[in-house]
Amino acid sequence: MSKMFTKFVVLVCLLVGAKARPQLGALTFNSDGTSGAAVKVPFGGNKNNIFSAIGGADFNANHKLSSATAGVALDNIRGHGLSLTDTHIPGFGDKLTAAGKLNLFHNNNHDLTANAFATRNMPNIPQVPNFNTVGGGLDYMFKNKVGASLGAAHTDFINRNDYSVGGKLNLFRNPSTSLDFNAGFKKFDTPFMRSGWEPNMGFSLSKFF
Repeated sequence: MSKMFTKFVVLVCLLVGAKARPQLGALTFNSDGTSGAAVKVPFGGNKNNIFSAIGGADFNANHKLSSATAGVALDNIRGHGLSLTDTHIPGFGDKLTAAGKLNLFHNNNHDLTANAFATRNMPNIPQVPNFNTVGGGLDYMFKNKVGASLGAAHTDFINRNDYSVGGKLNLFRNPSTSLDFNAGFKKFDTPFMRSGWEPNMGFSLSKFF
């Protein structure tokens, strides 16, 4: 479920900070060989609120499609937002996710945003019922240059908890492009087994309009 949580962060938090501009697209490349792409295209709204169509795809280390996502989002000029997405995972089924973010503080130097989501997992595997995953986190950025994040998610069906901590460093930015380095650790635990803190890192390339 940690990958699903990561996907939520990529797709829902395409606005970084209260005054940032919407992203047209983003590419991610991870140290384990996986990759992803996301797009966000506005189709309506006004000077305070923007409605967008969002989509994304994840690829495994063999460059085969591991998931595909589509949905809609509402972003507010103050950094708040809502989204509703459906993710199809070949060999598993679908995940319907409602998500939101709330900007807690923003000035020229600091930006702090809280996010939360609820997912209805709908597997097409025989004898496996539908089940829920809920989670949330905090994202902090300093001068759009250095950032940190905390996240957690809980899946009731197998009583699984996922945890993540991360950091972000902006390597390059101009009016239309941003290149970031991301690194962090993630772990999970269930009543039957648990992992240690596993490192992960990658690069993300974003285009703005």
